[in-house]
Amino acid sequence: MWKTLHQLAAPPRLYQICGRLVPWLAAAGIIALATGWARGFGFAPADYQQGEGYRIMYLHVPAAIWSMGIYAAMAVAAFTGLVWQMKMASLAVAAMAPVGAVYTFIALVTGAAWGKPMWGTWWVWDARLTSELVLLFLYAGVIALWHAFDDRKMAGRAAGILVLVGVVNLPVIHYSVEWWNTLHQGSTRMQQSIDPAMRSPLRWAIAGFLLLFMT
Repeated sequence: MWKTLHQLAAPPRLYQICGRLVPWLAAAGIIALATGWARGFGFAPADYQQGEGYRIMYLHVPAAIWSMGIYAAMAVAAFTGLVWQMKMASLAVAAMAPVGAVYTFIALVTGAAWGKPMWGTWWVWDARLTSELVLLFLYAGVIALWHAFDDRKMAGRAAGILVLVGVVNLPVIHYSVEWWNTLHQGSTRMQQSIDPAMRSPLRWAIAGFLLLFMT
């Protein structure tokens, strides 16, 4: 098993596999995102409380979900790189960090725009918002550490350690609305709280963000 994994992770083989998959993943991501946004922004019904303003959800929720998902994937890659000394794992961490930072930034900006009508301000030091901001700083720290060392092995080790230390922030983000009395609404429940006409476009958008990240 390990021999097979090492063979697949070898740069020539991995580049060959990725070269074949990337165009298909990119096309699928664009189609999924276009479908989700067209249906969400154009055809989904207005919310009975928020009116048309809730539609920013189709940008905010996918970005927020994958801002955490990408960091979790980075943690797996960082652990693999530190324990088994796999160079490609460290390179994967470095490649994922900028995308994760962009997704986190999108989540913060759209979250501020979504919350402004309800909170009366662009920003509150709410547990969910603050922990998401910490996530952005973690991404920035990983990127900075990767570029701070000329020795790629040292850079990968330093970035990997920071990634693993920062993992503790993920449950804080996810459960903050349950652990503390926050202004942020509860986590989006795909099976219960959303009208089916709103839920389907959201699923398409979430899938689109994932597929584009994988490219």
